[in-house]
Amino acid sequence: MADRAQPVSARPGIGAAACIAALVLGTLAAVAWRAEPGGGLSAADWAAVRFTLLQATLSALFSVGLAIPVARALARRRFAGRSALIALLGVPFILPVIVAILGLLEVFGRAGLISQLLGLFGLDPIRIYGLHGVVLAHVFLNLPLATRLILQGWQEVPAERFRLAAQLGFDAPAMFRLIEWPLLRQVVPGALAVVFAICLTSFAVALTLGGGPKATTIELGIYQAFRFEFDLGRAALLSGLQILLATGAAMVAIRLAQGTGFGTGLDRSLRRWDGRTTLAITTDTVWIALAAAFLLLPLGAIVASGVPGFAGLPFVVWKAAGVSLLVATASTLLLLLAALPMAAAIATGRHAIELAGLLGLAASPLVIGTGLFILIRPIADPFLLALPVTALVNALISLPFAMRILVPRARGIVERYGKLGLSLDMANVPFLWRVFLPRMRAQIGFAAGLGMALSIGDLGVITLFADPDIATLPLQIYRLMGAYQMEAAAGGALLLLLLSVGTFWLLDKGGRHHAEV
Repeated sequence: MADRAQPVSARPGIGAAACIAALVLGTLAAVAWRAEPGGGLSAADWAAVRFTLLQATLSALFSVGLAIPVARALARRRFAGRSALIALLGVPFILPVIVAILGLLEVFGRAGLISQLLGLFGLDPIRIYGLHGVVLAHVFLNLPLATRLILQGWQEVPAERFRLAAQLGFDAPAMFRLIEWPLLRQVVPGALAVVFAICLTSFAVALTLGGGPKATTIELGIYQAFRFEFDLGRAALLSGLQILLATGAAMVAIRLAQGTGFGTGLDRSLRRWDGRTTLAITTDTVWIALAAAFLLLPLGAIVASGVPGFAGLPFVVWKAAGVSLLVATASTLLLLLAALPMAAAIATGRHAIELAGLLGLAASPLVIGTGLFILIRPIADPFLLALPVTALVNALISLPFAMRILVPRARGIVERYGKLGLSLDMANVPFLWRVFLPRMRAQIGFAAGLGMALSIGDLGVITLFADPDIATLPLQIYRLMGAYQMEAAAGGALLLLLLSVGTFWLLDKGGRHHAEV
């Protein structure tokens, strides 16, 4: 297909992919070059490696283990508000991590709601800092993702299978053995690998909830070596190790996420005849209620605690909000400039380009930031380029998600309208302007909104480059927390939540307005 005439040129996509590969591989080469051959990792560094693997493993097991009954309950039940609840499961994709952490502190912290309830019975408050706090935050952020992945697998099972099972009189154990267990064997390993890869490169959670040297991750080790010790050799070694672990996890995630499927059906609406017993209904209801409470309580706590401090926010918080919007706008433009031509090139059969879009999964923001610092430092002051570098890295990290949104639609447009466009002598710019972009409007809006929200809420590479006079809103909230100005931090978190959700909603709605359904 790639060798035949195509309605759009693959050259811009190839060029964008080459630039991304050069950026990522160049920073990785800089990190490897800076690592001194004679150096090595200390005992504390290996302890950080062990803690990183431990917390990522536990986070993945708990997230996916709890997601299985929740997804099963959502697949079997129909109730008022079900669509809204499932939509709520997408909130962690756009929820800033620092906001999620503040919400968890309001509920599970030493002075939080749960600790206050325990105090009524004379029990000690919860200690959220440390391994259990990091795992709790990761479960909060990734339980919805795991639930959506598993629920999607359930929804891909043809309705005819459940209809046939009901006609044959399958009981609950037979239904689980013949339909649900094969589904879980196909979906769960990929979900585990994806969540493990995400938790492996998590930075903000460990930074705020780690609680000390015993809860240090590789990402924190890179940050400490770079920001406080200025030991580029140690930062480079840790970065290289992080790359190997993240690349391996990403490859496993991609490989395990592929499955043979469950065949095709007649696109009937999914109906379940099993699970109608009182025990099954009660069990499913409890799981759904617990999941909803786990998601809604921290968000509600953020709103409740942020309102009192919102009106009196200091000027530095509003200034940081403006910086975040500026960085996020630039990041979103860079994201679309790279993602759209790459998606068009992939749609014409250039499948190798898709690998460049996955590089953001293999290298963490701190690793790329470390490499950029090493490359920029001989020719310019990296701290003066903090905002452009942050926008660039945020665009790169958002690219894998944008590609998953854009590529399927782009393929469908080229397959459906490509030959007609060529027959009408509409190729390249005319086809892009009149056919491709109008039909991609909804996906462009969704990808732009997601990229904007992720960039606004990011607390990653900016921590490497920022000075006291420059801060994004997440970094400013973290500084307020460190200064124990919790009321101002809560107000800033509410502002950050409104900006993230608001920009996502506006861009996604703008993309869907008058878009082809």
